[in-house]
Amino acid sequence: MTTTRPFAPDFITPYESGNRNQTTQWGDCIRFYQELAQHFPRILNFFEIGQSDAGRPLYAGVITSDGEFDRDQLQAQGRPVFFNNNGIHPGEPEGVDGCMALVRDFCFEPERLAALGKTVFLFIPMYNVDGSLNRQNTSRVNQDGPESFGFRGNSLHLDLNRDFIKCDSLNAQAFNRFFSAWSPDVMVDTHTSNGADYHYTMTLIQTQTDKLGNGLGPFLKDHMVPAIYAEMAQRGWPTCPYVNPIKDIPDHGIEDFLETPRFSTGYATLHHTIGFMPETHMLKPFADRYESMRALVETVLNFTIAHAATIQTLRAEARGAVSKNQQAAVHWVADHSQASSFVFKGFQARYQPSIIGNYTRLSYDRRQPWEKPIPYFNHFVADISVQRPKAYLVPRSWRAVVERLQWNGVVMQQLSNDQLMDVEIYRITSLKSRSHAYEGHMFHDEVTIQSHQERVAVQAGDFLINLDQPQARYAIETLEPQGHDSFFRWGFFNSCLEKKEAFSDYVFEDTAAEILRDEPATRAAFDAWKQENPASLNDQAAVLDFIFTHCERFIEPEWNRYPVLRII
Repeated sequence: MTTTRPFAPDFITPYESGNRNQTTQWGDCIRFYQELAQHFPRILNFFEIGQSDAGRPLYAGVITSDGEFDRDQLQAQGRPVFFNNNGIHPGEPEGVDGCMALVRDFCFEPERLAALGKTVFLFIPMYNVDGSLNRQNTSRVNQDGPESFGFRGNSLHLDLNRDFIKCDSLNAQAFNRFFSAWSPDVMVDTHTSNGADYHYTMTLIQTQTDKLGNGLGPFLKDHMVPAIYAEMAQRGWPTCPYVNPIKDIPDHGIEDFLETPRFSTGYATLHHTIGFMPETHMLKPFADRYESMRALVETVLNFTIAHAATIQTLRAEARGAVSKNQQAAVHWVADHSQASSFVFKGFQARYQPSIIGNYTRLSYDRRQPWEKPIPYFNHFVADISVQRPKAYLVPRSWRAVVERLQWNGVVMQQLSNDQLMDVEIYRITSLKSRSHAYEGHMFHDEVTIQSHQERVAVQAGDFLINLDQPQARYAIETLEPQGHDSFFRWGFFNSCLEKKEAFSDYVFEDTAAEILRDEPATRAAFDAWKQENPASLNDQAAVLDFIFTHCERFIEPEWNRYPVLRII
């Protein structure tokens, strides 16, 4: 257990001064860091990096052992960077309080500060500023403490851990700029878990190792994660993979959580950063969750310090590999044909009739603990890959996409003159979109495309993105429409899915007959459609719409045409 040293009263955290079931409030948290920075200006630099959507400042801090805080200087020196993000979900605040104490300890304990060596400790104390101010004790339904806490949604009612690609929030926009500028080697983003009941206080999501790929993935899987588990056990906090059951209970096996780029660790992968999302167990007391989170952050930091040179080398190699590989994976699935094993400590599941409804409910009997190997599905394979183009061309009119590429350090060159260019073009052939809003968007879950070569006119000012650059992975996985969290899936190009012109049926009826007479390809497509949809022949609108949308005479070239061009 962490012991509280005799610090000045101003530097005792609310968690430490209370009953260990309390978490700081945003104003107290920020004042705590500001006063620390005033007292220890050679250790801590605390600064504003942006604003929330409600107009409140978003802060970050930097700690170094030698008092160097200038980012350009630190990067010129090749200094490793460890990044700790906290409070993305303010109802899961143990990382917020743990970070306050850790930063304070760096300031007051010279031996701890010296142990950083050349490593930079970078942190955001409270990411979801607006949510943290929506204080209550009702929204975390199954959680044991603290007494009061903030709310998951920000002031736009967005979950910020789904916003790293679409960047609807000002927080995410600031984070994109901040993260890409600092380019941390390792990130820990602190959370609390929902789900099954089991022994562990700490569970861990790491960047999915197959998806991370190149040398970084094997290093993370074979060296870093086992070392973290071993040290956590030595500290008294045995840790297991995030409990993501393949069925209803862990007994049947668990599967790695595929953290796509909408999530913090998936976003970090696009920058070749090793990411961790520790998830403490909601049913454990807040004091235990705090202590285990503090231990986890310190454990990952210690490993980063000890192996910084290796991690930095592997990151550089991974960037180079993206520019050289002929194929780029953009979508991944779990491979259930390959299971490893994990010795799991759980509780006996019980099924019994509900007393409030006519169904069977699940519960866990803590009087019946068990420990046994369970299947652990931690191998993923790419189910969608694309040939890596030499470059993309993004028309300048798609400003929102251009902005996000710029925030992430993607190198782009604007064309100096109008010209003709031989390119590969995608057409969207089918979509399956969600029937309800998801984080403010109608997300496209399934995307089918066809490609063809074409000579097109491009304009001066359009953006050329050569993929021989460090940020190639971010560009590929956001611009390829079938990528897990591509800009297309999030709806940035939805206007291209709309046909802009229409017809009057009483006029078009005769025209449609002429089209079927004069266009053999359209007639063949219509005959096939009739065979598949005989009932639709009773619907004039359906018949005429099919002919209108498939004919050559009234084609709209931009309809279902993906605007981002590929240069092969």
